[in-house]
Amino acid sequence: MLKQVIIRMKKKILITGGCGFVGSSLALAFKGKYPDCEIFAFDNLKRRGSELNILRLKEAGIEFIHGDLRNKEDLEIPGKIDLIIDAAAEPSVLAGLNNSSDYLIHSNLNGTINCLGLAKKTGADFLFISTSRVYPIADIEEIAYYETDSRFEISDKQNINGVSLNGISESFPIEKSRSLYGATKLSSELFVKEYGALFGIRTIINRCGVLTGPWQMGKVDQGVIVLWAARHFWKGRLGYFGYGGEGKQVRDILHIQDYFELVDYQVNHIDTLNGETFNVGGGREISVSLKELTKLCEDISGNKIEIEKISENRQADIRIYISDNTKVTQATGWRPKTSAEKIIEDIYLWVREHQLEIKHILN
Repeated sequence: MLKQVIIRMKKKILITGGCGFVGSSLALAFKGKYPDCEIFAFDNLKRRGSELNILRLKEAGIEFIHGDLRNKEDLEIPGKIDLIIDAAAEPSVLAGLNNSSDYLIHSNLNGTINCLGLAKKTGADFLFISTSRVYPIADIEEIAYYETDSRFEISDKQNINGVSLNGISESFPIEKSRSLYGATKLSSELFVKEYGALFGIRTIINRCGVLTGPWQMGKVDQGVIVLWAARHFWKGRLGYFGYGGEGKQVRDILHIQDYFELVDYQVNHIDTLNGETFNVGGGREISVSLKELTKLCEDISGNKIEIEKISENRQADIRIYISDNTKVTQATGWRPKTSAEKIIEDIYLWVREHQLEIKHILN
């Protein structure tokens, strides 16, 4: 259970990536709970589908700012800012692998540095949304596991620090390669720490697993839970890639509303949580393999679709990742509440209700 929240919400909040899935969801949730807050959603609208959130934000009384974090002058926002939530990123782990890495680096790393410069200038608190992908691929692949009929499971005997039946904790090794995407996020974390220490900015870093829910424009390389539900709705095609093509890869998943409840607590208690880094996800209890995800989607949609089996692993893929929430739960009392079944149901109902708006993106 969350520790008591003291309602003293910031008056002016800037959310970067504010038209993306996480940014817009947080903006709308904050405005709904704290209607007197002045909230700005800053976005360059590069990601397909983000433009659909502009009207939703404006109708809620949230101001949209069209700008690009790569340009410092775009961040010249008048007046004092009390809180910056940096939810902007090129989110694909495959970014920069088969094409230029310029946008990835300039957006994810330089963009965060520009946001930190604004926090320094205005005295704003800073919450950085990082990723589980900061952890090295090779070490994750060395996690001892066993196989069941539907998934890979973490073994209770490990030779690597920071991994247990609860999942991967903040003490997991960090030294090896993790993908260009993960490197930009880890580099940003270092700058967040430096700005906090050198300039007195109060900061929190959340290393999130798979965040999901309605209004996520899912793709194969990012947002796979929504993609899976949408393909079942429209009777499209999918594939199990890698690890024998059986779909036993496992991720923990976290409903965006559960994540908002954590962030709400954190920014209201940043004086006691200042400088902390947390792993945040659904944990072992709210995790699915692709095979299990398929069964959930079949049960909820009533549809079965063709799923191709491809044995060969893809670059930067991992067998299993589960967030160990022990630290964040001890610090805040927060625990995720929404089951995997309820997450898929929420997504499916959203797809059905808004199918005309989103079919050209998700199908």
